[in-house]
Amino acid sequence: MKDVLFVAAGGALGTSTRYGLQSLLPAAGADFPLGVLLINWIGCLFLGWFFTVTLRSWRIKPRLRLVIGTGFTGGFTTFSTFGYESLQLMERKEYRRMAMYVLSSVVVGVVAAAIGYRVS
Repeated sequence: MKDVLFVAAGGALGTSTRYGLQSLLPAAGADFPLGVLLINWIGCLFLGWFFTVTLRSWRIKPRLRLVIGTGFTGGFTTFSTFGYESLQLMERKEYRRMAMYVLSSVVVGVVAAAIGYRVS
């Protein structure tokens, strides 16, 4: 049960951080959902780096990994908003933008995670 509380605490911090960062970026519903795209790319880069470095070089407690990796990063990134914004683009018949958003989210997200992995 303690692990759940640690993940929840990290999630609250991650969600709050995302909210603050999103308020500085273009709003949801704009021509292109750049804010969520950038946040998810940052999360992919960070998680690729964090989970690799904490297994290879840094010895941190498993609960701290839960707080930061699962809780914070899970709360910071947002797959649900990505899905919803993709649907909004499709409903507005902005198929090219939707395709660009979906493809760049997945491809750049995987590349960012790989870069994070390599940098660690």
